[in-house]
Order: sequence, then structure tokens, then C-alpha cells
Amino acid sequence: MAEGNEIRIRDLAAPELTAIQQKVMSAAGTMSVEFTESSVLEAAETETGLSDFGDDDFRERLGVWLQALEEDADLGAVGRIGVFRDLTRYASNRLRFEDLLKRHPEILEVEIERPIIIAGLPRSGTTHLLNLIAADRRLRSLPYWESLEPIPVPDEEPGVDGVDPRLARCRAAYAQQDMMMPLLKNMHDLAPEHVHEEIELQCIDFSSYELEWIATVPRWRDYYLEMDQRSSYAYMKNVLRALTWLRGPTRWILKSPQHMEQLGPLMDTFPDATVAITHRDPVSVIASTVTMLVYGDRIRRKRVDPPRVASYWIDRIERLLRSCVADRDRVPAERSLDVLFHEFMQDDVAMVRRIYELADLEMTEAAKVDLNAYMQANPRGKHGRILYDLAGDFGVSGDELRERFKFYFDRFPVEVESH
Repeated sequence: MAEGNEIRIRDLAAPELTAIQQKVMSAAGTMSVEFTESSVLEAAETETGLSDFGDDDFRERLGVWLQALEEDADLGAVGRIGVFRDLTRYASNRLRFEDLLKRHPEILEVEIERPIIIAGLPRSGTTHLLNLIAADRRLRSLPYWESLEPIPVPDEEPGVDGVDPRLARCRAAYAQQDMMMPLLKNMHDLAPEHVHEEIELQCIDFSSYELEWIATVPRWRDYYLEMDQRSSYAYMKNVLRALTWLRGPTRWILKSPQHMEQLGPLMDTFPDATVAITHRDPVSVIASTVTMLVYGDRIRRKRVDPPRVASYWIDRIERLLRSCVADRDRVPAERSLDVLFHEFMQDDVAMVRRIYELADLEMTEAAKVDLNAYMQANPRGKHGRILYDLAGDFGVSGDELRERFKFYFDRFPVEVESH
């Protein structure tokens, strides 16, 4: 339901499915997928014509992913098919990366020069900050279409319009998603050309918290949190080297909320990085996060369960915040900045200028033009603003949450937002 430019989703708990949604779910119900290592890897081998996955250590992690997915009893047909396609894509990307590396071992000599890396809670301004800085053409960034298929398919030529086939596939998928889930772009627009986070690259090593966003997988969460992520961060850096070799420049702007709980591995992997950590009222973050997830659940799950989603992600956000509070000082003060959401929203470019000063990157007139052009083309809430109701839709008290997160407010001067 929309009022002007504001949109209130009133059927979160009892979804009223559109004709398109019903058709997709009905068609998916006639299909089945198996969450087994052989089914995933054989599908990737068939798709790519390759068979060398490199180091086999990923197989244990893939096995935990698959077991955790089978334990998610409420994952519906659409969800299962979607996850299987993701797993196949990750395995295919790994095969293509390993093949490229075998043919061009000089890729491992490529330097990733003093990257600027954004960490912070999901829904805390990380995406806006990333895309704003990425508008500066001196920096290398990762558009969404490239994150999905980072290594080109050998001998695949551009279309008659000169468009990379990977971008064309992403545009087609985006159009289909917009037809099926039209409000997703209002909460987190995954437009093909927008700059995305490198979490998709980490999935090539089957080691990230990404799986938690598309299924209920506490087994994987616990395994992941106990695991030393340094080897997977190193693998991701090698993929970045390949992307730099394929298409420069060499200085990257990166971001992922996951980095907030992996500051040690992050700094070990990128010791010369400048790190900006965004901070926002966790109540606002949780309200936005769980609303987006429950909206998607109407398609991917057999039933929606708003209280369960809220409970899981309140706990998950707390884990992220506690890790950040514990490890914040592992990032050198002279190369890091805490980006407070309310300050960032007051003056976007001023915050970027502060980050540039730490990164020893001049704010040139050309850079100002790039940043201003991006802001004019992407005003906040251009698709319409979703209204969130944590208490009404999820039965969660914002005041009680803030008391639970007192340790975070005590560490960082985050401004409480009204709801």
C-alpha cells in the first residue's frame, strides 16, 4: 500500500500473492533439486566444460552448506531451486577462476594497492557510501553483474549492441525479479550496474555469511563463526587480482557487512587498507533487515514467520556488533574512520572527503564532478520509501532492543532514530 512516496507493506505475516508469484511457485513445485556435492559440482562441470576446482579444502565447507540447507525444512521449492543455482554458479566461477589462473599464473603477482574498504552493519549506509566513492573513476569497483560472473566465459563475444553477455544476463534476471518481487528495489536495489560487495567472491570459496540471507542455516553460522577466515580472505584477494588483471585500475573500493566481524582477517589480508566502518541505530537496521527478508520469504519459503526471522537476525546483528566492539582497535587508527549514519546523511561528500584524507587520495575537481553526478542520478528513496513497523509487524520493542545493545551505544556515539 502506497501513500505518496511512502510504502507500507501490510501483508508481511499473511502474504497476498500476485498472479505472477503464484505461477512461479506452482511451476517450481513441479521441479526438484538435490543438495549433494556431486549434483552441484557436476552441474558446474557440465556448464563450464572444466573439472579442476583447485584446492579441495572447499569441499568440507560446501558439505556443511548442503547439510545445513537440507535441515531447513521450510525452504520452499523456489528457495531450493534458487539456492541450488547459486551454488552451481559459485562452483562454476571457481572452475573458471582456477582455469584462468592456470593459464596466466602472473595474475598472482598483481598488487592490490591500498584499497579503501567499507565495513558496517547491513542497512547502515554501506551501499550508498560504496556507490558514491565508486563513482570516482580513479578507483576499481565491482558492479553487480561482474560480481555474479567475475571471470568471462572464454570466447563468448559481446552482443550486437556491444554489451558484455554477463551484463545482458544480469539485466534479464533483474527484469524478471522486478516483475516477481517489485518492492525489493525499494529496500535494496540490486540493479545490474550498481556497485556490489565482494561477498559474492567469497562465496567462490564457499565461506561467507551470505548463505544466512537466503536460508535458515544455524549449522553453517556456527561453523563459520568458529572458522579462521584468513585462507578464504586470501582466496578472495586472488580473485580480486584476477579482476584487476582483466580490467584495471589497481586501487579498489570494497565493502561488506561481514568484514565487521572479521576485522582481524581483513587487516591481515589487506594490511595497507583504509577502513571506514559505518554505524547506525541497530533498531533501524533490524527493522529494515527483517522486513526485507520476510518480504522475500513469501516466495522462497513454505510459510512466513516474522517473529522467527526477527529473533534470528537480532541475535545475528548482536554477534556482528560484539565482534566489532571487541576488534575495532585491530584496525590502525591512522587509517580508519567510524562513519556515523546521521553525520553521513547530513553531508555525503564531506564524509567521503574525510575518508580520502585518510587514504591519501586527493579530492580532485574531476572526482567532485563524478560524485555529484552520482548523487543527482540516485536521490535517496528514488523508488519510494518503505515504512517499517518493528513492533506492529514483529512484536519487537525498540526500547528493549536498545537496552540489549547498550554495549554498542557505549562504544560508539550512534544517534537513536525515531520510529
